[in-house]
Amino acid sequence: MTNESGNLEEVGEDHVDRLRRQWARELPGLNTEPMAILGRAFRLGNMIRPSIEATFAGFGLDRGEFDVIGTLRRSGPPYRLTPTEMYALLMISSGGLTHRLDRLEKAGLIRREKSPQDGRSVQVALTEKGSALAEQAFRTDMASELAFLEPLDAQEREMLAGLLRKLILGVEQMAATRGPQ
Repeated sequence: MTNESGNLEEVGEDHVDRLRRQWARELPGLNTEPMAILGRAFRLGNMIRPSIEATFAGFGLDRGEFDVIGTLRRSGPPYRLTPTEMYALLMISSGGLTHRLDRLEKAGLIRREKSPQDGRSVQVALTEKGSALAEQAFRTDMASELAFLEPLDAQEREMLAGLLRKLILGVEQMAATRGPQ
């Protein structure tokens, strides 16, 4: 929350503050500032994940299955990608993708088609049923996730989103420079 001057107000001690205080007692002089940001981001993800998973489960999907149909839906018409494009976008193994595709195909949410450009390769296409389900599940998820942001006003949300974007871009640049570890 911000006060009338636009400065952040102190909102109380959270779990990460308590952890940092304990570490400061045990290892005085150690800089635990990363916990203040990265620890909170990790904790926030863990706290919200069950709600997201429950939302998708309400549509008969696990999060990985939603990721597949969501990726196809947001790719735009004709809502199809090659498996190689999909596992690169989803950052999963080809074996993990194949398992998800098998389940989604059995459910009638996707179909595998021969590529019109190259009859030897396959494309994954979203069915009408899959498209409708992806949209409905995503709309429900966004409404649910929006509720978690209620403690922040619009200006705080925008500021936090900008700072997280800056941090992620910096981390991505570091990772690209370092290469695989």
